[in-house]
Amino acid sequence: MRERREGQKKGQKRERLLSIAAALVLWQILSMAVGQKFILVSPITAAARLGKIALKGDFWLTVGFSFLRIEAGFFLGLILGSVLAVAAAGVPLLETMLWPYMTAVKSVPVASFIILCLIWLDRSGLSVFISFLMVLPIFYFNVLSGMKSADRKLLEMAEVFRISRFKRFCYLYLPQVRPFLFSACSAALGISWKAGVAAEVIGIPDGSIGERLYEAKVYLDTAELFAWTAVVVFTSVLFEKAFMGLLKRAFERLERL
Repeated sequence: MRERREGQKKGQKRERLLSIAAALVLWQILSMAVGQKFILVSPITAAARLGKIALKGDFWLTVGFSFLRIEAGFFLGLILGSVLAVAAAGVPLLETMLWPYMTAVKSVPVASFIILCLIWLDRSGLSVFISFLMVLPIFYFNVLSGMKSADRKLLEMAEVFRISRFKRFCYLYLPQVRPFLFSACSAALGISWKAGVAAEVIGIPDGSIGERLYEAKVYLDTAELFAWTAVVVFTSVLFEKAFMGLLKRAFERLERL
């Protein structure tokens, strides 16, 4: 069984690598067909520009500036959204009271929040708050759905046998919450980067990836734009892989308790 799973994983990796290669070939063909670097640069040109900016002294400072703030917003949304969801699952009145706020945050366009936050907050902290706002309802609604999906008969049995709340949470709720939480994390990680970088492009905090993207737009430097976009994609994907792996291990340890 384990060998079969490993074989499937290797097959998926090969398929993904082939799909990436096909996408790059298509990009190159489109670039050659357009024939104007101003409109669409080739992947080779974008890769060369990425290598050039990566050698600059402030490259890692720029990446670190945006990474720390966007992921801080992500973790704040994860913690607060999960805590509120657990509390709302136990107190129906709290769920009712939170519903309009969570629905509003989920529905209002991110640009509206960015403009409002430019009035309320300093530009350097804008990406933290925007990332937090965008992922908060994702975690809240997903974890709440997971809590509600717990088997009521098992919960009643736990009540009869006076099983502690901690054990109920670990053995009855967590298995139900796990797929919802994993789904929320996968979606929220990408959204936090989209929203956070968008906030930086509008707010233009000094030393951020958003500032570099804005400058590329101002100077009509398409190669620079694609290079920094690639940085955002790589950073987001790498962190998602690392975080999801750690989260999976954490759940496996909890299940062994």
